[in-house]
Amino acid sequence: MMNNCKAIQISENIFWVGAVDWSLRNFHGYETSRGSSYNAYLIVDEKIALIDTAKIEFKDELLARISSVIEPARIDVIVSSHVEPDHSGALKEVAALAPHAEIITTNPNGLKGLTARYGNLNYKAVKAGDEISLGKRTLKFVPTPMLHWPDSMVTYCPEEKILFSNDAFGEHLATSLRFDDENDLEIILHEAKKYYANILMPFGKQAQTALKALGGLELKMIATGHGVIWRTHIDKILECYKKWSAGEVEERAVVAFDSMWHSTEILARTITEAFARRGIPAAFYDIKKTPLSDIVTDIFTSKYLAVGSPTINNQMMPTVAAFLCYLKGLRPVNHKAFAFGSYGWGGQSVGYVEDELKAAGFEIILDKIRVANLPTAAQLQDITEKILALNL
Repeated sequence: MMNNCKAIQISENIFWVGAVDWSLRNFHGYETSRGSSYNAYLIVDEKIALIDTAKIEFKDELLARISSVIEPARIDVIVSSHVEPDHSGALKEVAALAPHAEIITTNPNGLKGLTARYGNLNYKAVKAGDEISLGKRTLKFVPTPMLHWPDSMVTYCPEEKILFSNDAFGEHLATSLRFDDENDLEIILHEAKKYYANILMPFGKQAQTALKALGGLELKMIATGHGVIWRTHIDKILECYKKWSAGEVEERAVVAFDSMWHSTEILARTITEAFARRGIPAAFYDIKKTPLSDIVTDIFTSKYLAVGSPTINNQMMPTVAAFLCYLKGLRPVNHKAFAFGSYGWGGQSVGYVEDELKAAGFEIILDKIRVANLPTAAQLQDITEKILALNL
């Protein structure tokens, strides 16, 4: 037991009792360069409620923080907002210490998921509009299916005006300062955008539905499942979510590529410069040197994307294939793109890149750019003129 870990009070008799994962650098494919946290909250009332647990590796930290406030055996209610183990991982251990506690989950998906993962525990399945009284406080449950799993839900405490939002509005960010106004807002918003782009992007319609469901709530605080608690900049993160969920994009371009002998890289530099000459800011990413999750974060709000690959073994580069597979799964909307690349004798890669861009939902705005061997000055000028002439 980590006895030095203490709960942090966020409101009267409401405490953050989660864990900080300072060393996390990869969250199933999403590079988390600033670590993360697994946020759990303890409400001490006539009944005692714990909202979410933590990743199993951090159960000692979670239990130490709870124990700094009350004996875990006194917990009456455990709200499991989401089955994914970064939030539910220590559920069985907490339930063993509080055997009379009722475990709140969604009906039917939360119940199915928790049972499959942790066996038969003292579950109570809830639906939209259900609520429980803790005494002075009430917990109201709002299922948010596919934000980002079928079982997901948020919990609202009207007396405190606190929304316990689980994955919504969060960031992968390790910090010893729990609130938004204690941290650098620019960093928080960047990490919130990165989180949305790499996890929630496919679920824009569901996010809009959730925002509508939460639209009438008074919010003094949004207590997230990862990262900071919002209390000062709530309007800012809500506005970002409205834009992001609507698929709003900016007049920006991303050029992403891999190269073997620099020919495709030369094409990428030429394309980047051509966008800039049109007055469109362009970002330049060598895929083998930049985490996919960072590139996707930039693509998310950029209207244009150019993807380049040389041909190897009659295919695109494996790095480019992995990037496009990752991107296709996120299903970006309202984007325009084209493919480019160099080749020695085959040249099939550019067609494959274009096919994957189409499959990912991109509108193709320029025919495939294919250059044999080292591009000539005339070819580079032709590429520039084609981009300058595009009807965007």
